[in-house]
Amino acid sequence: MSMNILVAGATGKTGLHLVQNLIDQGHSPTALVRESSDTSDLPMGTKVRTGDLTDLAGDVCKGMDVVVFAAGSGGKTGPEMTDKVDRDGAKRLTDLAASAGVKRFVMLSSVGADQKNPSGDLAHYLKAKNEADMHLMSSGLNYAIVRPVALTNDARGEDVILGDKVDKKAKASRRDVADVLATAAITGSYDGMALNMQSV
Repeated sequence: MSMNILVAGATGKTGLHLVQNLIDQGHSPTALVRESSDTSDLPMGTKVRTGDLTDLAGDVCKGMDVVVFAAGSGGKTGPEMTDKVDRDGAKRLTDLAASAGVKRFVMLSSVGADQKNPSGDLAHYLKAKNEADMHLMSSGLNYAIVRPVALTNDARGEDVILGDKVDKKAKASRRDVADVLATAAITGSYDGMALNMQSV
């Protein structure tokens, strides 16, 4: 049975792999995009719904079975935009998904986002991701949180490792991440879990 799946961040490097994956499996992805977004790389068959994560309309999740948050403010933006997109945008989308009766919410997070008080260069980003993840966990929604290690544009690996055995210094192919997100969205096999992830 085909599922309607809203993807925030669909025009990003991981998001593009994800929507193609969903289409290949017979599902109906809808890309949540800003009006200024370049949608030319979206696969044929992808629907588009306009919305800005910094100012989401209340009906953005209407008609959706699953929502996937695969967006990010990007490495070139400052702490303010990280808070607006990665923290507040994710939390707002979670709330709207819950109010719309969405069956499942899948969050693309990051290794290290399980820390409430992280340190280092990524501390602000990881704190924002932690707050978004914790908000999702307490939302009442069926959820899955995927926390990959450093992302690459490599081809699919031979396998993936999920959970406590992940080497936090390893790499994760965006294609593998997209596959795990798709599996989480479609099957519910990771419901209630927050899992580190790496490619092998």
